Formats: sequence, structure tokens, C-alpha cells
Amino acid sequence: MTHPVGTDAVLLGAWADIAGARRILDIGTGTGVIALMLAQRTENQRGIQIDAVEIHPDSAMCAGRNFAASPWADHLNVFETTIQNFAEIADNQYDLIISNPPFFSEKTKAPDETRRLGRHTATLPPNEMLAAVNKLLTPNGRFVVVLPVQEGWRLCESAVPAGLYWTLIAEVRGRREKPVERLLIEFQRDPYPFRKESILIYEDGLRYSTQYQELTQDFYL
Repeated sequence: MTHPVGTDAVLLGAWADIAGARRILDIGTGTGVIALMLAQRTENQRGIQIDAVEIHPDSAMCAGRNFAASPWADHLNVFETTIQNFAEIADNQYDLIISNPPFFSEKTKAPDETRRLGRHTATLPPNEMLAAVNKLLTPNGRFVVVLPVQEGWRLCESAVPAGLYWTLIAEVRGRREKPVERLLIEFQRDPYPFRKESILIYEDGLRYSTQYQELTQDFYL
């Protein structure tokens, strides 16, 4: 069983800066939703290539079917492998690398293999992800992730020795009165300039905020 599409993926796919990105890599694509969102956002640009890496066989197969059934099938590829292995065999670098990575580091593992692969850092330790990104990212490229707050700041600290620096962070709140729940983080090799912004998902009750609707309007029916 594959993971359902969540708010994290939708936010990440809609928020990531695609300016100048001709080659894009999605790490841990799952069913391929983020790669498909980026394909839709770049559909009027020429020469776009989007590659996706997925370790779980059923998810990789599902992503492949979704890619083939989409209007952008000719420039979407999925590779069933780890990003660690992909970094060793890839002969290209990417202008944009994007990931909704695993983040649970607790010793207790989910009993279901798919959930375990998708949610625990044992399958993709942050230092190994950063090493792969450092090898695969072009000199002026961007690496974009979504993570819970604590894990996000830890990744920011871990990225510095790898020569990657956060240049933009969006703090995501479900509601105004709630604490920040997620960080959308953009990394680049040049540490300056850097800035922060905020995203509110719900205005009141279950009504999406105007900001969230404007950000994601191209992806909801």
C-alpha cells in the first residue's frame, strides 16, 4: 500500500521555486505527486526533464503508471533505487532537487513496511541525503524540502558542513493560534540573501485561507 497524498506534498510542490530549473529531481517520490505538480508548473517550458527516485517497489510502480498516464509522460522518469545509489550512477546534475523526506527518528518503527520506509530516517539518514544532494546539485541549484520544525532546523545545521545553506524558510501553521507545524526550506550553495515567510492553511474551521488557496489553486478541482 502506498501513502495517500498529504498537505505536505501539495505545499512543497506548489511552493518550490522553479525559475530556471531545466533538470529536476524528486527524492522519495512515492506515487509521484510532487513530480507531477512540477511537470504541470513547467509544462509551457521547453527542455524540461524531471527524474524521480523511489525505494519502495509498489510506490515506484504506481508513480510510473501515473507518469505514463499524464500529459507530461515524455519528460518524467522514475528510478526504483535509493538516492544514495542514484547519486553514484547518475551522470547529470540538477537545477532543482526536491524532497518530502522521512523524518521520524524514534527507535519505535511502524509495523507496516511502506510506512516505515516513508517516515523513518533509518532509510534515508540526513547526512546521506545531503551528501547525495551535494553531488547532484548544480552550482546555482536549489534543494527544497518540507519537514517538521525540529527536524527542519536540524537539517539546516547539518547542511552547513556540506556547503548548503538555507536561503528561504516558510513557517507553516495550520491555524493562527497554533504553533508552527512544518518548515518549507530552500537550500543553496550561496548563503546570501536569506529570508523568512509564513503560510497559514486554515482561516477558520475547515475553510482554507486565501493564501493557501492562491498557492495551491492549480492543483485542486
